[in-house]
Amino acid sequence: MGIVARQTIYNLLSIGLAFLLGAINTLYMYPNYMGSKLQGVIIALLAYSNLIQPFISFGIQHAIIKFYSSFKSKKEKDALLIFSIWFPLIILVLVILFLFYFSSSIIEDISSKEPLLKTYAFVIFLVAISTSYFEIFFSWLRVHLTSIFGNFLKEFYPRFLTFTLLLLYALDILSFELFVYALLFGYYFRLFIIIIYSLMIYTPKISFCFPPVLNKIVFYSFLIFLSGAASSIILDIDKSMIASIITAEDVAYYSVALFMAAVIEAPGRAMFQITSPLVSKAINSDDKLYLKNLLIKSSKNLLIVSGGLFLLINLNLTDFYDFVNQPGYSAAIGVVGIVSIGKLYSMSIGCLNNIISNSKYYPFIFWFSILSAIIAIVLNIILIPQYGIIGAAYATLFVIILINSLKLILVAVNFKIYPYTFQTVKIVFVIIIVYMILNHLELEFDSISNIILRSILIVLIYSVLTYLLRLTREINNQVKKLLNF
Repeated sequence: MGIVARQTIYNLLSIGLAFLLGAINTLYMYPNYMGSKLQGVIIALLAYSNLIQPFISFGIQHAIIKFYSSFKSKKEKDALLIFSIWFPLIILVLVILFLFYFSSSIIEDISSKEPLLKTYAFVIFLVAISTSYFEIFFSWLRVHLTSIFGNFLKEFYPRFLTFTLLLLYALDILSFELFVYALLFGYYFRLFIIIIYSLMIYTPKISFCFPPVLNKIVFYSFLIFLSGAASSIILDIDKSMIASIITAEDVAYYSVALFMAAVIEAPGRAMFQITSPLVSKAINSDDKLYLKNLLIKSSKNLLIVSGGLFLLINLNLTDFYDFVNQPGYSAAIGVVGIVSIGKLYSMSIGCLNNIISNSKYYPFIFWFSILSAIIAIVLNIILIPQYGIIGAAYATLFVIILINSLKLILVAVNFKIYPYTFQTVKIVFVIIIVYMILNHLELEFDSISNIILRSILIVLIYSVLTYLLRLTREINNQVKKLLNF
């Protein structure tokens, strides 16, 4: 089994466990023990933190991925890694100065609908610092093709931390205030762990020499920073705007729906941790054939796996919300279906984003992100007041389809490679057929039994069709190995 397949499987396992635990947190622990209002406060705090994080890391974690494989000597590589630590400190000082002068007006604005956001506004900034440096050290691991433990810390650890704290909160061991402080401590403990582990994998020699092509590194980081800031806006502006335009409760309902739709992206999140440095290496060595094969294989395999998740989620939605049985949450059923279509499309383009970000066309990421942010803000301003959280979902879907289509055109024109083949059409056809067959299947048991039985049918029909139609050689080979074993 190749390094991509092996690390993708391990990463997918940790992401799968993370999503399972996240589902328990989001759909059971939060609503039953903390309530939708306080759940919305925690989600909003973390969402605002994600908006600030790119301003601190300044895109340097992506510069590590892009430039590390192009450096040949240990001295050059060490200089890049050391630079990635102290450079964000300069940015951090500038951010602190900005917040010193404008923090009052910013805090008043974000807490206009929910006073608790003002009380815990400091958490936003402190979590942003922790996540910024976590991403930098995670990039250290990724360039050494050791993404498994870092991915575990990135995906599973925060969900397990939240689950543990919610359990303590449910047992009245923690107050809400102590919950927030413990959550903050947990983020910094995670940072401490990844720093130690990164240094165990590779310890650079400390020096204050600038890395080669410093101007290119800084310019690349600057563009990625701007792109990351815009991307963070895209990811969290809808939740932030829902909190300010509607209510914190609606943020909770919307977030649950987004969480379910985001499960479709889990295979991609697992795969891209390892494909990104491989794409960078292929581009630096001008290996066009390897790049083309990597794009097509990643597209096919992600579409198949994510397509299966798409079916499992959308065909079980009604029973799932009946099982949750929380007032108000079922209003977001439509959000899941709308956003999950966009997520599936994103997975179908494979590692195309890695190709753009690691090539000379990386400035387009900035323009795509700016365009996405502008369209997202405008559409949310128009649609949220009129259609509520469903309007926010449509805004998200439109942005995803438009930007991914532009990316496809960019890579097709400049690299003459495409993620799609005739196999892609067959995969989409299978997904549609399975959905049409089972969409009208009515089961008369309780919600859990319905979900289990329907899921078994989905997996059986989808897997058999995928195998018999030979949609992907990689998956078929793995199935044959399992059958022979």
